[in-house]
Amino acid sequence: MTTATVLSGPERRRRWTEAEKVRIVEESLAGEASIAAVARRHDVHPNQLHRWRKQARTGIVVGAGGTAMVADGGGFSRVVVASDGEQPETPPGAAAALIEVVLRNGRVLRVPDDAATIRVAALADALEGCGR
Repeated sequence: MTTATVLSGPERRRRWTEAEKVRIVEESLAGEASIAAVARRHDVHPNQLHRWRKQARTGIVVGAGGTAMVADGGGFSRVVVASDGEQPETPPGAAAALIEVVLRNGRVLRVPDDAATIRVAALADALEGCGR
């Protein structure tokens, strides 16, 4: 036997609070179940859950403490800003670090930390579909 939800009255759209969205998105990011399974469990269309996840990556859906949710559990990393031609010092034996940038269209750009700034900017522009 299946269950049916009967909506009475003229309102057909459901309203989700930020807290509910955050809770559902965090559950989908836990990786224990597929997005479709999490969506079914909360009676949300999978496309809506994908949109909420994208909004979480871009900071539109805000998690606990007012911080933007990040799908990969991202955090802070040491950053050195060097002038043109000056190379930051890399500790001996350190692996080449990658810088990851989430573009406005949701694409992810990963570049080595020693990549030329002009090339990275041109690549980001190309992936965003705009020119400088």
